Amino acid sequence: MLLSMTGYGRAVGNYGDKVISVEVRALNAKITDLKLRFLGDYKEKELELRRIVIEHAERGKIDLLIEVQSADGAAAVSLNEALLRGYYREIRRIAEDLELSHSDILPALLRIPSIINSSAAEINDEEFEALCGVVRQALDNLREYRRQEGRALSADLRLRVENILQLLRDLQPYEQERFARMRERLRNNLEENLGRENIDANRFEQEILYYLEKMDLTEEKVRLDQHCRYFIEQLEDTQRSAGRSLNFISQEMGREINTLGAKAYDANIQRLVVQMKDELEKIKEQLANVL
Repeated sequence: MLLSMTGYGRAVGNYGDKVISVEVRALNAKITDLKLRFLGDYKEKELELRRIVIEHAERGKIDLLIEVQSADGAAAVSLNEALLRGYYREIRRIAEDLELSHSDILPALLRIPSIINSSAAEINDEEFEALCGVVRQALDNLREYRRQEGRALSADLRLRVENILQLLRDLQPYEQERFARMRERLRNNLEENLGRENIDANRFEQEILYYLEKMDLTEEKVRLDQHCRYFIEQLEDTQRSAGRSLNFISQEMGREINTLGAKAYDANIQRLVVQMKDELEKIKEQLANVL
């Protein structure tokens, strides 16, 4: 079972006369990058909220937004009037001393931290449990979104790996042809330079065996086949999302494909290897978004 790293989840719940809404967005990232946005009331609970989010969302760039409104739809916030008045007096005094306009002071003041506060009521354990329930529901919705995206990713990845396996099978006829061409080319070169009567048949066969061993692709083909089948096996694992394992396997696939290209000595085989590399690059692009 693959999970996409990108996704979206939302949930809404109630506590008393408050309506709690939670939105969570996730994008792909190599590490966990968590950003929480919520009312100041919940600041003391930030570490616990972070733990819950990381446990459920695992990895990625995660943005969690918590909003609280009263039942009539008004935001559960208030102005820190004393602080606002203090800032206003000081800023207006400085503006008058410098002969500056102070008509836009209020909008600027409202952007200062702590001017707008959440409701002054303390957060009790019951309210926090209600909040956590909504957060977990949003995270469950995020996971379901990731699961659906993962199904599409899994289908595409399987197709790419099966394409590589088919290209691997397509190598077979060209392998035999290149051996015959290489043997003929070596004999023709020797006859042109030494003459047919001066060729040592035994030595010639030894040289042929040397080149055959150097050009043999059996080991690389077997390993690449094994890596591809193991990749598909990991895709079918329903217990976990195997994004990291698939990345490691794709790296091993790349090594074998590169070695095939280095030992090809044939234009047709090189063409197939290039197609394999193209499929592998598409696999790597998709894996960048797998959890």
